[in-house]
Amino acid sequence: MARRGLSQHPAQAADGSHLLQDRPRHDPGRAEVTGPAVRRTVLVTGASEGIGRAIARAMAAEGYAVTGVARDKTRLREVIDGMGEGHAALVADLATEDGLGRVVRIVRQSPFGVLVNNAGIAAAGPFADVPLERATAMMNLNCHALVTLAHAFLAGAQPGDALINVSSTLAFAPMANLSVYSATKAFVTSLSESLWHEHKARGVYVMGLCPGMTATRSQPHSGADVPAGLLQSPEQVAATALTGLHRRKQPTVISGTKNALFAAAVRALPRRTTLRMLASKPQSPAPTAQPF
Repeated sequence: MARRGLSQHPAQAADGSHLLQDRPRHDPGRAEVTGPAVRRTVLVTGASEGIGRAIARAMAAEGYAVTGVARDKTRLREVIDGMGEGHAALVADLATEDGLGRVVRIVRQSPFGVLVNNAGIAAAGPFADVPLERATAMMNLNCHALVTLAHAFLAGAQPGDALINVSSTLAFAPMANLSVYSATKAFVTSLSESLWHEHKARGVYVMGLCPGMTATRSQPHSGADVPAGLLQSPEQVAATALTGLHRRKQPTVISGTKNALFAAAVRALPRRTTLRMLASKPQSPAPTAQPF
């Protein structure tokens, strides 16, 4: 079923979602006509910082009308305001059923051409020491919310549309003290590859984007933590994502040559060797970082 445009005033969707906008009559996700061309549209989750913010800005620079989703209203507003006119902010917490449900309804009702499933969290530490609530919250956001939004998007996707699921290079290598996080990213990559195959014949592209260590606000990664050559900026990851989107060829896109070599190496090594190698890496105490 094709998605329909929102019929309500853009500041208040049918489900009560709060859409903070730059122009009074802009519907988030609805394509705008600028001259003879129809403006492309994208919804980016986790758009208030890090990789999500970088992807939102990069896609806005390419002419997309961006709807950013995040739970922090102030930071999200700053991002949207900084991208100029024609973009929208949707304040919602995807870790809650209410927040997730509101975004799902927007996706179903609006003709977004691209969905970027970026929102995610990590909790570091020995498995038994991490509170169960944190582990289940990680699975809910990294997997349940991602699957729910992907399903809503693909059910109405048209030829030329694209889904980007942000995963990690840890999808290829389980890491001690990040056990649940690694497992969620293995799930995301496996799912993305399957969906790529399922939907390529209908002209819908699905990408699993796998960044490595990335400098973000929540995890700045000092030189003592990570070798400089292994650390990427969110902007570098966003550039890789857009290149992959333009090419529309690979189901899994790894950001950076060194990360691609790492992924190839760990897949070739015996599993015990990979586990031992990654277990020797220094661990950051930041519990909400997304290290890979």
